[in-house]
Amino acid sequence: MKALAAHRCDLELPDLSPVLARRVTVLGSTGSIGVSTLDVIGHARQFYGADALPVEALTAQSNVVGLAAQARKIRPKIAVIGDERLYLQLKEVLSGTDIEVAAGRSAVIAAAARPSETVMVAIMGAAALEPALAAVARGTTVALANKECVVAAGTVFHRAVAASHAAVIPVDSEHNAIFQVFRADDTDEVDRVTLTASGGPFRDWSLERMRTATPEQAVAHPNWSMGAKISVDSATLMNKGLELIEAHFLFALPVEKLAVVVHPQSIVHCLVSYVDGSTLAHLSAPDMRTPIAHALAWPRRISSPSRKLDLPGVAQLTFQAPDHERFRCLVLAMDCMKSGGLAPTILNAANEIAVEAFLGGRIGFLDIPRAVETTLDKSPAGNVEAESLDGVLAADARARELARNVCQRMMT
Repeated sequence: MKALAAHRCDLELPDLSPVLARRVTVLGSTGSIGVSTLDVIGHARQFYGADALPVEALTAQSNVVGLAAQARKIRPKIAVIGDERLYLQLKEVLSGTDIEVAAGRSAVIAAAARPSETVMVAIMGAAALEPALAAVARGTTVALANKECVVAAGTVFHRAVAASHAAVIPVDSEHNAIFQVFRADDTDEVDRVTLTASGGPFRDWSLERMRTATPEQAVAHPNWSMGAKISVDSATLMNKGLELIEAHFLFALPVEKLAVVVHPQSIVHCLVSYVDGSTLAHLSAPDMRTPIAHALAWPRRISSPSRKLDLPGVAQLTFQAPDHERFRCLVLAMDCMKSGGLAPTILNAANEIAVEAFLGGRIGFLDIPRAVETTLDKSPAGNVEAESLDGVLAADARARELARNVCQRMMT
């Protein structure tokens, strides 16, 4: 299988001016990654000039106030709100500007298909699938900050990228680090690629204490500022399991060459060990604006507002093996990666429903892996390969309905 991530460029680097002239579309602009992306763009305009990184489109699902404020500041050609009920409100707030306004699911997908050189896919969850594929179909550069596109639809996404020759630049800090550390055609020389995990807020908690964990405690990540869902995934280590599956597809790495290590400081983002005994590591401060800036400027580098690494201030870097007994979600993800087929799709769908139920106070923290595992056990044909996006979406819908029923039974 050919690597999905774009090949690292070792040719003569182009002048920076064309890089700064690239039009950017941000899908999911009001979320954590979207906000950080606009922060990087704003910094670039202050540093390089007001015309740097012009924005083609901004989209959000329901945060109409945030989207309107961003649009007035960043001046995209179009602002799209996914919730059609909010169209008139967005149109009213942006009246008097030359910014086009649209609403609805189809409008979000259409925004992804508009002519821009870079599309930042910052929509969370499986909702990003269709917009991301619309961007891929244009053969543009896709800055991928969404795990589910690869986890839930890895084979379908891979085929679409191969057909269009789109360039996929990973934005997750770990995958962006891998992308920078080794060449895609070095796979035979690689002994192991190790992703690091902070361990989340419950890294040192006992199982008994984790049983009583609240949503407020779970979203209080010690190192990163993230949305609620991804923060809970970090607390269960499901996030790292999903990232293993993502790395498998992005870099065409076999399962046996992927590993996870807990690194509480979140300074080392990946370790690539080679067959000669060498290990290369990528280090940066825990700030998503660093990989975002890299993705927007690739293969060049631009100034970003991210925190700079201060190793004396960090003082020490520590590593430990993950506890598979306390963090069952990591094991489930690893098993699904080995199974292949639709198993990762079902895993992802069940996890989204279980996390939603936990955040809503309907199930406990340790019920999340239980709900996911039960859904996987009850789902038929988990090892069947999806042949189309429709097949992926159908499997996703079935798994979500089953997971809802599982969570409902846990409440009674």
